[in-house]
Amino acid sequence: MKGCITLSNGHAFDGDWISDNQYGSGEVVFYTGMTGYEQVLTDPSYQGQIVVFSYPFIGNYGFDPKSMESAKIQVAGVVMAECFGFVAKDNRQSIVDLLNAYQIPALTNVDTRSLIQQIRIKGSLPAVLHVPSITPDSFQLEEYWPTTSMKKTGSGDTHIVLIDFGYKKSIVDALVNEGCRVTIVPFDQDIADIEKLNPDGFVFSNGSGDPMRFSAYFHRYKNLAMRYPTLGICLGHQILALAFGGETRKLKFGHRGANQPVMNLKTGKVSMSSQNHSYVVQKESLAETGFNIWFENVNDQSVEGLWHRSFNVASVQFHPEAAPGPNEHKEIFQNFINSVQHTEKVRSYA
Repeated sequence: MKGCITLSNGHAFDGDWISDNQYGSGEVVFYTGMTGYEQVLTDPSYQGQIVVFSYPFIGNYGFDPKSMESAKIQVAGVVMAECFGFVAKDNRQSIVDLLNAYQIPALTNVDTRSLIQQIRIKGSLPAVLHVPSITPDSFQLEEYWPTTSMKKTGSGDTHIVLIDFGYKKSIVDALVNEGCRVTIVPFDQDIADIEKLNPDGFVFSNGSGDPMRFSAYFHRYKNLAMRYPTLGICLGHQILALAFGGETRKLKFGHRGANQPVMNLKTGKVSMSSQNHSYVVQKESLAETGFNIWFENVNDQSVEGLWHRSFNVASVQFHPEAAPGPNEHKEIFQNFINSVQHTEKVRSYA
């Protein structure tokens, strides 16, 4: 069956429909990594987004459930130049079978180079995936919210509370591997309940969408960060900047891939990073926040990391757990855990 992705600006791209679900909508974005489609499809940061894979051949190593970043497929749709219907073996599934199991609309044999060029020119746009018999009647984007209850994992002596904005499993795994026990709490968890957990430090997780959606809780987040060692990742990085008085803006087409170069401004070292975000912290808004810029994007000089001059707070826009991507930033977790273990708790809530 033939299918189509139609952008809100009227441009349409044809392909072959490989899904049982004949309609889907979301914001169209592109991912530049050569590998890692398993993690991308299950990353909660991609909620509500139609992902276009720039690498021309997707699905060739199947799908391993052990690589899932959450309990389900999170993307709103998938567009590929060529999809390989991998025959399941060694506990791996075919990517086509998996997409159908979760009713995710998908297209293959699409001119993804032209589609991505359109996104780069016009920016990320609302789009609809559909078969010819269905005419798109709306390009309204939905807002997605994390809906988790409190969860606990790990058995270490250092207790980290992870504020969940749509967390990746690999972030929790990285903390557990560093000897932590982790309690995951919803973004709107009551402050009294959080205090009862007796945390040693906090991680503000990744997630999807505009960080200003969580503005009602900025005062709470700032108070926690002022009293405990805190690390923000991706959306969590943006939220911490906003909580201390900074501002964010939306990029034209975002950073999504496993090969984004960042420079550590403390050391001058350049390293490669895995990223997935549409919003960035505005440099000019940081003057009164107490933050210094820690990392900077080599390509466009956008803010990639912050450290606070007065409080034990640091954040990175990229993903130090590197799933998928280069494992060049493991020390960020190690340094954070070390700072947690050598910081005296401040218990009173301001």
